[in-house]
Amino acid sequence: MDTLRDDTLPDGLESFAPLAYRMRPRALDDVVGQLHLTGENGLLRRILQTGILPSMIFWGPPGSGKTSTAMLLAESCQYAMISISAVASGVREIRECIQRAEENLQVHSRKTVFFIDEITENPSFEVIAPLLSRTQVILFRKILVMDIATLIRRSVGSSRGLNVPDLSIDEDSIQFIASLADGDARQALNELEIIYNVSKKEKKPISLSLLGDVFQKKSFLYDKTGEEHFNMLSAFHKSLRGSDPDAALYWMCRMLDAGEDPNTIFRRLVACASEDVGNADPRALLVAVAAQQAYDFLGEPEGRLSLSQAITYVASAPKSNASSSGLHLASSDVREFGSLPVPLHLRNAPTNLMKKIGYGKEYKYAHDYPGAFIEQEFRPPELEKHLYYRPTERGYEKMIGAWLRQLWKTKKY
Repeated sequence: MDTLRDDTLPDGLESFAPLAYRMRPRALDDVVGQLHLTGENGLLRRILQTGILPSMIFWGPPGSGKTSTAMLLAESCQYAMISISAVASGVREIRECIQRAEENLQVHSRKTVFFIDEITENPSFEVIAPLLSRTQVILFRKILVMDIATLIRRSVGSSRGLNVPDLSIDEDSIQFIASLADGDARQALNELEIIYNVSKKEKKPISLSLLGDVFQKKSFLYDKTGEEHFNMLSAFHKSLRGSDPDAALYWMCRMLDAGEDPNTIFRRLVACASEDVGNADPRALLVAVAAQQAYDFLGEPEGRLSLSQAITYVASAPKSNASSSGLHLASSDVREFGSLPVPLHLRNAPTNLMKKIGYGKEYKYAHDYPGAFIEQEFRPPELEKHLYYRPTERGYEKMIGAWLRQLWKTKKY
């Protein structure tokens, strides 16, 4: 295929190209960190399935795969591709490229992708409205450390990459390189190639010590699948539970700087909002969940502001584990008493036979009574005296307890 690409290397010379060039994705499944675009229901995958490429603006941070993805889309759809840099090119070069594209269509009956690189930072600000309305803006996200680590592992053993499946490189070193790249896949592969060549020249294994010497960056002791990972998560959760927002922020920063997936931190934060804050401040759960959504929307680094806001809120909120304790007590009764039958008065009676045998009999419809409440039992008789939820006297839960005591005279809330 006669693809017109500025950076296409002559046959036989690709093995001499930088690792980042050799590892450019050749299929959408090779693209890392952009699953929202390349996944089963992703926009780019759907576009690729049509075989017709619309006018698009790829917007995202450096090293997120914009140029590589554009190239593989062009090749997959059998388009020729002409690539220029907006920084180094002017109107004359653009006109020449348009002429070449017209020739491709008229002479060879072949469409052309005209790719203008480095055209803008934010298309909302830099691209005029008429052009913006005629294009599809495709948002590329900053690649997470876990995805860059996947790319590094792939590159070590790939025949297009280092092609050294038995390379001596431990997981801590992979995480170090992935974290050092700061979301830039191209930079990560450059760093991998540098450290590989240094280790081979000096006949040393790739280690945190060697990485620290070469890249002059302090290594934080952190293994996302080992003990230190769980130690920091534990310290973070206990800081939240202990109402220490300063400590919680510190452990958050330690984990993020070491390359932890932000969603791991959010999962612990949301769990704490239910487990340790509970109904003492029901808004804590709302804030935590909203912060996770805001992080996905904003990306890095702005997303950290939402994470910090939620962490300080949850840490500072009044605490109650009454909801989680109630869950454990109810679960214990389920295991101990097994499948107790549903009381007849709580069963629906859609047939006459069911009515005759007592289904729904003596059920009291709450809205027929003052205050929309009437005392009746909603569990099997064996559990009538078992109290699971015991509201505390802290925060909003104090009001919940007072309300329940007002309703239920037979229960000791």
